[in-house]
Amino acid sequence: MVKKTVKKKTGRAKKTSAKRITGRTDPKSMLNRLDRELLDALQERAKLVLKMAQQGESVVPTAVAAGQEEDVLAGLVESSRGPMPKRTVRAVFREVLSGCRSLVQQIRVAFLGPLYSYSHLAALHRFGQGVEFIPVGSIPAVFEEVNCGQSDFGIVPVENSTDGRIADTLDMFTRMPVKVCGQVEMAIHHTLLGNCPREEIKEIYSRPQALSQCRNWLAKHLPDARTVEVTSTSTAAQLAKEKPGAAAIASLQAGVHYALDVLAEMIEDNPGNTTRFAVIGAESAEPTGNDRTALLFQVEHRPGALADAMNIFKRNKVNLTWIESFPIPGSDRTYLFFIEMEGHLSDAKVQRSVTALDQKALRLEILGSFPATAVKE
Repeated sequence: MVKKTVKKKTGRAKKTSAKRITGRTDPKSMLNRLDRELLDALQERAKLVLKMAQQGESVVPTAVAAGQEEDVLAGLVESSRGPMPKRTVRAVFREVLSGCRSLVQQIRVAFLGPLYSYSHLAALHRFGQGVEFIPVGSIPAVFEEVNCGQSDFGIVPVENSTDGRIADTLDMFTRMPVKVCGQVEMAIHHTLLGNCPREEIKEIYSRPQALSQCRNWLAKHLPDARTVEVTSTSTAAQLAKEKPGAAAIASLQAGVHYALDVLAEMIEDNPGNTTRFAVIGAESAEPTGNDRTALLFQVEHRPGALADAMNIFKRNKVNLTWIESFPIPGSDRTYLFFIEMEGHLSDAKVQRSVTALDQKALRLEILGSFPATAVKE
């Protein structure tokens, strides 16, 4: 009887299994697979947005949807668990939402340009890359773009933690019937940019506010350089690129864009320097549960008139978050008052306050309700 030789397949099986295990656990292979899955998920999301739009559901960011979009981002950031920083998570999903939004309708956003001014950076932070950006030459031009319907939204600076109110913005709120529908609050870090060594700098260009926010640093480190005010920090960067012996105070991103050397970073005198920007549009945002309402008013020029107006908010338990006086052009020491309060115009106590104020005021205009946001780096 001849014995049959049985070939052992154990080694081959083990080898095959090892290959499969290696294929599943190899980090590069896993990254490639995850990238493809992420891409597929993004495309599925885009298809769903298009389907919702075809069915008539609102997915385009009117002032209302813009507030809802911020809620979505805040919720995603809050629920994030893992090593990726929350600001990175926010930036990624901001662009996802922006890109999907642009499939339905391309919106236009006006800002004080050129590109990579602080207003542009605030617009990027708020809307992402999926919009048509409209750089204009002045704050009044931003208001005009929105008021005449050429742009859907505008971004304008309202106040700075170092220098206070932005007068050009407050002046335009008295002239044009646009609404505040959002805000962006950003930490502002100034950078000294140029194409020459620091010791060769003869002139420093920037916006008046930026020069003011760095005045102590400039006095200490560049006391002999002449400061020159220009319309925007990006314009300053352009001039620094073109003129020998010139430098600019602008954003780090502007330095990259205009191929300038970084001569000094974070030169602002106040390390907690922040600027608050208003998003302006045709209408207010819907309530989110964490809102503010802005308005302007004028009262009689008599003793106690302003105190009587302020007492309205105390009686209704409405907390004021911002108060500014603004001289009325062409008048003899008469003022408009800008205030912001916690709550949405639809809230009962805010409505009671506004109704009572209207009975006392010579002029009252509701500038809008909008979601409150925290400082963003």
